[in-house]
Amino acid sequence: MFKRISHTFLHVLDQDEALEFYVGKLGMVVHTDADLGFMRFLTVNLPDQPDVELGLMVPGPPAFDETTTAQIRELVTKGAAGGGVIFVTDDCRGTYERLRAAGVEFTQEPTERFYGIDCAARDPFGNPIRFTQPPDGPIVVPSAEEFKAQFE
Repeated sequence: MFKRISHTFLHVLDQDEALEFYVGKLGMVVHTDADLGFMRFLTVNLPDQPDVELGLMVPGPPAFDETTTAQIRELVTKGAAGGGVIFVTDDCRGTYERLRAAGVEFTQEPTERFYGIDCAARDPFGNPIRFTQPPDGPIVVPSAEEFKAQFE
């Protein structure tokens, strides 16, 4: 049946600006940058994970008509387009400090959670991004009541 996931996609509003962010600030590398005439097919990946590509796609033809494109652009800007990425890091707090100094917009500081330490950011278009440092030991999932109590 299936062997692995090779690609996942985010909607971005400007592919050159997306490259500045994902490559210039986050340290990803360009995997594919192809002018197909009717669209630019652009993917990036982590240097140590070349088999998983993140597509940075501008909403528009041939996938979407004009009305749908406008709706997607509005959702992207609100951070509600449904996409997002979680990056695993060995040092969440260090990653946060380095990226914050590079101008990355964070929406949440590093926080201890049951699944490790993580923080939240946005790309220049509103897409949510998380940076997570897994715990040293096994993950212990809290009960629904315990989890809910953390937010009361």
